[in-house]
Amino acid sequence: MEQFTQAMDRMPQSVMIFGCGYVGTALAAALLARGVRVGALTRNSRQVELLRSLGVSEVLESALDDRSWLNQIKGSYESAVNCVSSAGGGIEGYQRSYVEGQRVILEWAKLRTLDCLVYTSSTSVYPHDGGVLVTEDLDTDGTSATGRILVESEGLIQDHKTLFKRYCILRLAGIYGPQRHYVLDQLRAGTSVMPGRGDYHLNLIHRDDVVTAILCTLSTAQQVASGIYNLSDGKPPLKQELTAYLAAKLGIAAPVFDPQLSTPRQQRRGGSMPDRVIANEKFMQAFNWRPRFCHYREGYRAILNEG
Repeated sequence: MEQFTQAMDRMPQSVMIFGCGYVGTALAAALLARGVRVGALTRNSRQVELLRSLGVSEVLESALDDRSWLNQIKGSYESAVNCVSSAGGGIEGYQRSYVEGQRVILEWAKLRTLDCLVYTSSTSVYPHDGGVLVTEDLDTDGTSATGRILVESEGLIQDHKTLFKRYCILRLAGIYGPQRHYVLDQLRAGTSVMPGRGDYHLNLIHRDDVVTAILCTLSTAQQVASGIYNLSDGKPPLKQELTAYLAAKLGIAAPVFDPQLSTPRQQRRGGSMPDRVIANEKFMQAFNWRPRFCHYREGYRAILNEG
């Protein structure tokens, strides 16, 4: 782990974070703690004052696909991170945030030479089911409509790779962490019947582990080739296992699952969630990185201890 620690200490002098929300704000705090000058763009007005209070030197309030921010950025930045999420609005919202927003970032990048561009994509680009192990070598043919948009957004970076010395596309598993724990919230609210099935693997990654992974990719000590990397904790439980564990921690009965019910997300996937295991070995080996929360029990234990 010595190489990992050294990489964490060799940060660029400045980083611009686009789509600075849940992950981006935690990343900004981690970079600032390491003496990095940070700029941020967010569409959430409530985030603006929070980011400024953390010490972010330049905070812009704008949608990523709004080209007007191109003329508003004053500082120069060595590297950039795009961790934007969907702005809502269905497929059109995905297109605006992920594809059109990416186009504007690339237009901005043409005015400078970035050392590194990091993009947080999603493992939802994979269409695979049936409990298979999903590595980066598997294709994305047959992915969902939203998955196709993410693949298109990734492709824009690959098509413009000469704009940066290297790029890193991180396909993230389901993010959980402080203030983001949907299943736990459901149980606390008294949910006794969960929609869908509980016998599929739930691939997860703790927010803080996403942050340390991004720090590794930004490190000036890294000599890792550009590419696509999956990011997960590597030990996905079945959803029914996770809900039973959390219910026991709360001292309540474990919920039952009803396949006749479905959430909007499940409906977009044809009524059920895919069962697969997201491999994380490629990123761990390339960057000598290990998740702090290598199992959901550790991550949720920390969340429960924090209240």
